[in-house]
Amino acid sequence: MAKKTYSFYPGCSSQTKASSDNYLKSTNSMCKYLDIELKEIPDWNCCGASIGYAEGGELPRITLSARNMALSEQHNPGMDLVATCAACWLSTRESKERLAHSSQTLADANTALNEAGLTYKGNQAARHMAEVLVEDFGFDELKKGVKNPLQGIKFAGYVGCQTNRPFGLAGESFENPVYLDNLIEAMGGEAVSYDQKVTCCGGALAFSEPEKSQKQIKDIIESAYDHGAEMIVTPCPLCQANVEIYQGEVNKRFGTKFNIPVMYYSQLITVAYGGSAQEAALDGQLVRATKLEEIANKK
Repeated sequence: MAKKTYSFYPGCSSQTKASSDNYLKSTNSMCKYLDIELKEIPDWNCCGASIGYAEGGELPRITLSARNMALSEQHNPGMDLVATCAACWLSTRESKERLAHSSQTLADANTALNEAGLTYKGNQAARHMAEVLVEDFGFDELKKGVKNPLQGIKFAGYVGCQTNRPFGLAGESFENPVYLDNLIEAMGGEAVSYDQKVTCCGGALAFSEPEKSQKQIKDIIESAYDHGAEMIVTPCPLCQANVEIYQGEVNKRFGTKFNIPVMYYSQLITVAYGGSAQEAALDGQLVRATKLEEIANKK
C-alpha cells in the first residue's frame, strides 16, 4: 500500500516521449523513492493552455479542464488531482475557481460534458506536485531520504510565473517564493539568491516575438550566473525547455556564452535519494548536468 496516492494528470508536454519526457521519468522515480502512487487519469485531454486564450472562447477552455477533473472524479475518487506541468495546473486551478463561482458556467460546462456521459462535481483539490512535496511531506521529511547529498553545487531556483501567480503555494511570497530554495538545500545543495526567480521566460513569445523572449531568457540566466549558480532548477516544463533550448540563440543574439543546465526538482530529488542518472532522466538534457551525473554514478 503506497504511503500516499494521487490522481495524476501528466499533460501533453510531460507525457511519455513528449518534449518533457524527462520530467515524467524523474517524477516517477522520485515518487518511487517517496512511496507515492500516481494513478493516471484515463483518456485525459490537453488543458488548452497553449491555444485556449486565442479565439476559442472561455467556455470551451474551461470545459477542457472540467472534463479532466470529471474523469478524475469518476475513476480516481477520493484523491487530490495532481499535475506536474505548471500550465496544466494553472489551467485546472483557474477552471476550478471559475466553475465554483459561476453557477451558469458550471451548468454550461456540464451540459457539454453530459453529452459524453460526464458530470463535473468539483469535489477534488487541484494541486501541483510541488505543493504535494511541500505540504504533504515537508522539507524536514524530504531531507530524511537523502543518500547522496548535492554538496558543492550551487543552484538557482527558478519558479517562473505560472506556479507563482495568481495562486502560488500557500504561505509563499509572490515576489520571492523560497520553496525551491528550501528544497535545494534539503537535498544538500546550495541555493543562490538572485533577482529573476519569478520572471516570465517569455515562452508565449518564443515564435511570435523571439527577440523579446530571448531577452527574458538572457536576463534570467545572466542573473543566475552573476550570483554563482551552476544550474537552474524549475517546476515548469515550458520554463525548462525555453531557458535550455534557446541558449544557443541567445548567445548568437547577445554575444554571450551561456551553457547552464536547466533541471527539474524531481531530478535533483531522484539523484539525492540515490537514484541513477537513468532514473533521473539526465540523458534528456540538452545541456548536460555533469556534476549531477557524477553524483548519480557514485556506487
